[in-house]
Amino acid sequence: MMNEIISQTPQQVEAILPEQVAATLKKAEVLVVDDSRMMRAALSRSLRELGFTNISEAVDGGDAINKLLEKSYDLMLLDMEMPVMNGMEVLAAMKLDSRLGGVPVIVISAADQIEKAVQCIEAGAEDYLPKPPALTLLRARVTTALEKKRLRDLDRLRFAQLQAEKELVELEKEKSEKLLLNILPGAIAGRLKSGEKTIANGHATVSVMFADLCGFTALSRKTNPAKLVEMLNGIFTAFDLIVEKHGVEKIKTIGDCYMMVGGLPTHRDDHAQVVADAALEMVQALDQLNQVNGTDLKMRVGIHTGPVVAGVIGKIKFTYDLWGDTVNVASRMESSGLPGMVHLSEQTQEALRGKFMLEERGFVECKGLGQVKTFFLKGRDVPAIC
Repeated sequence: MMNEIISQTPQQVEAILPEQVAATLKKAEVLVVDDSRMMRAALSRSLRELGFTNISEAVDGGDAINKLLEKSYDLMLLDMEMPVMNGMEVLAAMKLDSRLGGVPVIVISAADQIEKAVQCIEAGAEDYLPKPPALTLLRARVTTALEKKRLRDLDRLRFAQLQAEKELVELEKEKSEKLLLNILPGAIAGRLKSGEKTIANGHATVSVMFADLCGFTALSRKTNPAKLVEMLNGIFTAFDLIVEKHGVEKIKTIGDCYMMVGGLPTHRDDHAQVVADAALEMVQALDQLNQVNGTDLKMRVGIHTGPVVAGVIGKIKFTYDLWGDTVNVASRMESSGLPGMVHLSEQTQEALRGKFMLEERGFVECKGLGQVKTFFLKGRDVPAIC
């Protein structure tokens, strides 16, 4: 294609050039660098005949570097032999400075400087032209150089877009993973991500806690909805921080009821102790929030220790939940408890004995269970180890 263009007359070349190339020539910023004022004038005049309108001139290599730093150019015609900095030195400076990269360079050489012109091309020049360049050859060289630059710019733009899309995908992936971790325990979320379809495990012994806010329903009747939700969010957020601190798992909230468990998905021998510590701290946190909110809410807390089945259910919205008698007994411990107190089953009392202050309550009628011996958790005998 290059040889075909060179063999044409200027009129024929004009006819075969696409309109977009002509538009490119008109908009392109060109820098002509030559220490000869006559050569600069001749090159600028030839460029204008070809359709270029934005032409700047530099009197030597140093002047060219300064202009490249001041303004963005699409093409530079560079003389090889100049004072201050010759063409090879300009190319070397451009290679060292990232701000000067991306500008295609066509070196202008005398007929006896072909070897030096080849060295310049090896140093990074796009092409070369003999002095004085024929108009047809000049058009072919600059048109090709500008088209290559356009394609390189397009490649860089596409690469930047791909990078932006990749970063966006990574960001969305990170958001999804964080959302999944907010819904599921980390170990369970990892198993889902690895491709497991059904996640269900039996756990021989865990401690389950239910906490219910007493008087919250009555409060909701006389409280602005936005204020009510803000208050409940503040309470449950405080509970979430306590759960995280003690290494237990929040399972869910149901209305104004909060459920958590110790000892799963990863087993720990002190599950009853960490649940008890968290429960005591929740009661204290609610008292502090009452002072801030000007309320007098109390909380019934129930804990039971025993085996459960745990797993993930749902397809559109995943839920990690627990099943078994242990869950039911823990719920009965809460509903049969007293406001402001942590109510324990005998099994949980056995797990905490010697480490916490416990008070026997006696036998309590629990729905579906009959008479059950229960205890109140009063505090720790020794400081909690966190």
